[in-house]
Amino acid sequence: MTAITSPTATVDPYAPGAPAPARRFLNHLNPLAKVGAVLPAMVLLIFVRDLATPLWFTAIAYALIVIGARLTARTAALLFLAVPLGVIAIGFGFSLWVDASGVDDTAPFLQIGGWTLFSGAVQIGFATALRLASILALALIGGLTTTGPDLVRAGIQHLRVPYRIGYTALAAYRFVPRFGYELSVIRAAHRVRGQHGGRGPFARIVRGWGYIVPLLAGAIRHAERVALAMDARAFGAHPTRTERHLVPFRTRDTVFVVMFIAASAAIFALTFPWQL
Repeated sequence: MTAITSPTATVDPYAPGAPAPARRFLNHLNPLAKVGAVLPAMVLLIFVRDLATPLWFTAIAYALIVIGARLTARTAALLFLAVPLGVIAIGFGFSLWVDASGVDDTAPFLQIGGWTLFSGAVQIGFATALRLASILALALIGGLTTTGPDLVRAGIQHLRVPYRIGYTALAAYRFVPRFGYELSVIRAAHRVRGQHGGRGPFARIVRGWGYIVPLLAGAIRHAERVALAMDARAFGAHPTRTERHLVPFRTRDTVFVVMFIAASAAIFALTFPWQL
């Protein structure tokens, strides 16, 4: 008898992705290099209030991602559609919350009856939105080109993070795709049995309650298998463990960190309003 499965249910959530080509250099850098290079700029961006500084960092982050990362349609939509729309929405949203008494000496931007939106409020709102966008763009340099296992391995190998903490956190994090995989299997089984439950919000709630028990049972079984596998490999029995996959910190990683920090320092020196 042939088993009927959903196309999404046959996808392995842990299958390794295709290797990135050599020209996508961000995918081949050490995860710690990508985090360490952008972290100083992300911290300093919290304190800026102008428009030029976050614009420069957003442009640099976008350039690095477009040139050095492998873009999918979903990633391109996030970068070039969702982020700009979010900046516009957040910028105008924060503009409405600015105290008008502090910017009433600027030119009016929008006036409706007795209510006036001043250009100073718009500038403050968009400065905040651009600051958030630049921090997000810098975080995506590593986020789009780094896998969780590589980040954990790099932390254990170079930052001396205890492997008991690193791999335990990684095992817990990898429960998320497993839950998604098992949920797709449960949904496919319900559809095969004709357990649609109708349409509408109440039907969705009823179907959701029907997923809880089998999903919880699958989670318990998976947790037991993970615990047995870790015990079989003597996890935690020794202070250190050998690594099958090494994540070296090469010369190119050092060059990337130094060049990005130098570029960040130049941008802050030229654009940051130090007199404030």
